[in-house]
Amino acid sequence: MNPKLQWLRNKMGSLNLQGMIISNPKNIKYLTNIDAEGILLIKRKENIYITDGRYIEHVHSILTINDEIIVYDSNDVSTDDNENFFMFCENVGFEENFITYATYKEYMRKYKIHNFVETEYIIEKQRMIKDEEELHAINRACNITDECFSYMLQFIKPGMTEKEIAYEIEEYYRHMADGIAFDPIVASGENTSKPHAVPTDRKIEEVDIITIDMGCKVNGYCSDMTRTIFVGKVPDAVKPIYDLVLTNQKQVLDEYRDGASVRHLSKIVEINFKMRGHALIHSLGHGLGLDIHEPPYISHKSDALLRENMVVTDEPGIYIPGKFGVRIEDTIQITKFGCIKLTNSEKNYIII
Repeated sequence: MNPKLQWLRNKMGSLNLQGMIISNPKNIKYLTNIDAEGILLIKRKENIYITDGRYIEHVHSILTINDEIIVYDSNDVSTDDNENFFMFCENVGFEENFITYATYKEYMRKYKIHNFVETEYIIEKQRMIKDEEELHAINRACNITDECFSYMLQFIKPGMTEKEIAYEIEEYYRHMADGIAFDPIVASGENTSKPHAVPTDRKIEEVDIITIDMGCKVNGYCSDMTRTIFVGKVPDAVKPIYDLVLTNQKQVLDEYRDGASVRHLSKIVEINFKMRGHALIHSLGHGLGLDIHEPPYISHKSDALLRENMVVTDEPGIYIPGKFGVRIEDTIQITKFGCIKLTNSEKNYIII
């Protein structure tokens, strides 16, 4: 059997679940590699995927005999079929953090479920540790991101708008990867003080600061990188802020390893910033994989520990409202005794 489905069955057994309904498409992709619309039912002895007839051929092209998944056309599933799927299952798990209450009631009615049980992110928690295939996809996405950044340094010129730069990033990823992992952030001048700025018609000036936050997807897996670059020269007012952010970003890299406390890591940066009159206003980082933001979250609010083969970001930032901001971010693989930087673009003063 597919090893991820076997893991899930073993986990369900320990939780006294005889069945489970999986409707989060990212969890379905993780377990089966299926990327078509549908729902996965784990029964006592069978795995069933119900999808629209338009996707049947595509789903069959993805699955192998080892997956042991029976594919149903949703148009051919009768009321009796639905009611029989979980007939001998006392407890059936569901993704309480994904489905709506209306969907919850619909599943209860449709499948005649005796006892619906919350599963408390069991699949998402397992997804935090990446296997070799997942790491390969993320590494490839990060390599493409580095290549895109090198290209953009040659592309960006004064007079271009933030929107034009963002569009070029999207076009690059459409051609070189499976598309964007998220809408790229391109902020210039005073707009860099907004951590999640949306690209505008502001034009790049002869002397300017630009923050670019971008990532792509390869086989569904994401990359994420941020660089703050300069046009013409580095303003004197920005240098101490940039140096502070970069120093802390590198310091965190030195501390990332199996067993490290995310609360402790975040606190170190927060204290360093506070001592110099600044604040870390967002998380120091986050996990990524099939989602651009997924556990663990690198924050003082979390008690998580980093584990080998987690993939996380390291992204301290300082923002001076109405003036400028600096953020530097890399995608990182955690190892037993340290970490591997998966995005490797230049981070010292970048002037174009």
